[in-house]
Amino acid sequence: MGKGDTTRPRVVCCAIPVARAAGKVLVITSRKRQHWVFPKGGWEPTDKTLEAAAQREAFEEAGVYGTITRYVTTIPSPTATYHFYELDVTGLLDQWPEAHERRREWVDFGEGLRRCQWKPELAQALMMTSFAPR
Repeated sequence: MGKGDTTRPRVVCCAIPVARAAGKVLVITSRKRQHWVFPKGGWEPTDKTLEAAAQREAFEEAGVYGTITRYVTTIPSPTATYHFYELDVTGLLDQWPEAHERRREWVDFGEGLRRCQWKPELAQALMMTSFAPR
């Protein structure tokens, strides 16, 4: 289905990959812009749940897999409704579907927040995670 055929607002599922013991969050580069993001993408009919879509996006875009441990928030915007989930990473692949299109980097919370400030939805969701400073 082409972008012109999609329903608006688009349903976007986002994983916030974490290495809890190390106190790190994984950020990846966007394909369209020179910015850092979390793995995210549209919910597809083959995804049984929004959580499954977030896990699929984490695998495709960042080469990570793990367990969704927490629903973070839903943030509506004029063009999309973002659903955010914490993903406790249990594995990191050397090769993944979008490895040739993206970079990934583990960063601490403050650096993750700094890198995501350009997109308010990402920064807001990160601030609502269980590992945000209180």
